[in-house]
Amino acid sequence: MITTTIESSIREHAIDKLKDGIGLDQHDSDLHHHLFNEDYFIIGYYQAEEWLKAGPGIFNAIEYIKQYEMDNFGEVHTDLSSSESVVNMYAYIRGEELLLESNNLNRCNGMLDQEDIDSIIEELEE
Repeated sequence: MITTTIESSIREHAIDKLKDGIGLDQHDSDLHHHLFNEDYFIIGYYQAEEWLKAGPGIFNAIEYIKQYEMDNFGEVHTDLSSSESVVNMYAYIRGEELLLESNNLNRCNGMLDQEDIDSIIEELEE
């Protein structure tokens, strides 16, 4: 189970990037990549370990990542011995799930304009 704080930190990450203009004039299908794959969610092993302890737990996050990667790629690619890698992949996956749940993003078809971005932000803030 994902704690509210952890879920909120991933949502806030996406909201902050959207407010900074990430995703604007980009294709809707590329939004997840721009929000969760162009920069690190957390930098630093200590910060990553603390985040994991406060949230899903290290072993739960590893299992979550393993399941996702096996389902999607047939093998595990993430360095599971690195807390930084685990946190960033976990946020990547949860970010993808958050965006898949976005009714406003799912209604978009093509390039995202400011109105689209604002509606996605509003939905994420709910």
